[in-house]
Amino acid sequence: MSDAIPAIPAIPGSATVLPILPETFSDLAPFAARWCLPTEPARYAERLRSTMAELEAFYDAARPRVREAMAHLDRFPLDALPEPEENLLHLVYSFVMVSLPVEVWHQPRVIDAGTAYFDRHLEPTP
Repeated sequence: MSDAIPAIPAIPGSATVLPILPETFSDLAPFAARWCLPTEPARYAERLRSTMAELEAFYDAARPRVREAMAHLDRFPLDALPEPEENLLHLVYSFVMVSLPVEVWHQPRVIDAGTAYFDRHLEPTP
């Protein structure tokens, strides 16, 4: 028996496939297509595109599972994660990306930052 949920079409009949997650995290599958993003700029852009209700829904679903997800991911070498686990790691990274807007700022953008931003040229892998 596989420990990953099967890849399923994002929209029935479409060619777009949702990222798969480890089976024990199937309750987070509704957020996979939107939040299993491999880069920090993609996660940041998704955060800015999202409403607070959308951020809060993801945060509320992921928060109780983050410690369990990290314990699960610790069972694998970071440089050789199976695809479902790499997707789970990206989901955890996205949780971190939305936590300050939900817990502190109550808005997707950084408070009082105006249009200021900075680009990272290196980011952690995987």
